[in-house]
Amino acid sequence: MQSVAESLERLGDLATSPTVARLAAAFADAGYELALVGGPVRDALLGRPVNDLDFTTNARPDDILKVVTPIADAHWDIGREFGTIGARIAGETVEITTYRADSYDGETRKPDVVFGDTLEGDLVRRDFTVNALALRVPETILVDPSSGVDDLISGTLRTPSTPAISFGDDPLRMLRAARFTSQLGFTVDDETREAMARLAERIEIVSAERIRDELSKLLLSAAPRAGIELLVETGLAQEVLPEIPALRLEIDEHHHHKDVYQHSLTVLDQAIGYERERHPGDEPDLVLRLAALLHDIGKPATRRLEPGGAVSFYHHDLVGAKLARKRLKALRFDNDTIDAVDRLIELHLRFFGYTDGAWTDSAVRRYVRDAGDQLERLHMLTRADVTTRNRRKADRLGFAYDDLEERIRHLQEKEELDAVRPDLDGEQVMGLLGLKPGREVGEALRFLLELRLDEGPLGEEEAARRLLAWWSAR
Repeated sequence: MQSVAESLERLGDLATSPTVARLAAAFADAGYELALVGGPVRDALLGRPVNDLDFTTNARPDDILKVVTPIADAHWDIGREFGTIGARIAGETVEITTYRADSYDGETRKPDVVFGDTLEGDLVRRDFTVNALALRVPETILVDPSSGVDDLISGTLRTPSTPAISFGDDPLRMLRAARFTSQLGFTVDDETREAMARLAERIEIVSAERIRDELSKLLLSAAPRAGIELLVETGLAQEVLPEIPALRLEIDEHHHHKDVYQHSLTVLDQAIGYERERHPGDEPDLVLRLAALLHDIGKPATRRLEPGGAVSFYHHDLVGAKLARKRLKALRFDNDTIDAVDRLIELHLRFFGYTDGAWTDSAVRRYVRDAGDQLERLHMLTRADVTTRNRRKADRLGFAYDDLEERIRHLQEKEELDAVRPDLDGEQVMGLLGLKPGREVGEALRFLLELRLDEGPLGEEEAARRLLAWWSAR
């Protein structure tokens, strides 16, 4: 956390920024309280970028609309039943919510919405003390009823009320604890951790979509490993992503293999490193991070203890791809993400055959063809999958992949490998063979594609000659 002077300066800058100052003046003129709340106050105190502007007020939704309408470029009331009005003011999107004093029935995480009368009452119902902070504007008064600033200084995640009550009201907060562990680098206090373990099964009342969103935010954080470890240690991962704790395979005294769970976390760390190295400043890559975390989840189902103390995991790539597809579908990920992660896991072992002997140009073309638009991610995942402590082995694999990437670049320059297609299209095939659209046209195109992969570009004349010969020999 930055110094006290720096924190006060940041809070002052936030309170006097154009959007905040304009809103504060409008609410004050109308006789209502207004305060920035939660994330923007926390991030200002930590010296982190402030992205979202969330406000709370004693004004009711209808009154909020009356205040913001004259000063907003646009406004919307999609969250009106929960007391939230959204608006665009001075080019920034803001959300303004009436003080809340909700109650929960214990059966769902949806509260009975009850509007409150005080800022302090609103803050104590929030998830963690570091988010139960508010900055009254225009007065620039920091409100901290739960000692959230002390927890910011110590890097502690703690609930304003008892964690049993907080997590019982909204079990999704347990996943948020893991996310904030990764996003902020904080540590969950013992009482909160114990409650997460005791109440882990309560997460079942949360929708798959909300769980997906929290897991995604965790994976997109700067250091997701810490949050994932917390989920596994408290038993929450068993409820939402059971394939990860299943990676903690038992190792007996006669059969030895690396710790698959720790290996997977290291692969995730290393994939993030490659991602930042190759695309500095870009947004985090969720597909790559999911693939890195899940790439070995087929190992528990394929583990075999072999004579002599060896352990095998034959076809864990194919089994893992199917398991990942099933889990991501259950979590309601979109089809593009599911397909990409499936493909990366299925192909993540392909490269290791490259070190057994020189690949032909045909094999390199097929590697590129099979990877498709996931080729660059496959490069990063495959490099990240090398976690051996044997420096000579790691160097050998690294040099081999350098060589493969160089060969791919060379072939791409030579023959536009990114778009490997047959030398003839479907119309030309039908014209040459006198066919109508159907199965036989597809077979002919597959024949031409295999030629293209094996031998490179043939040209239309040679491709036509070879096609006619193939057709007459059928």
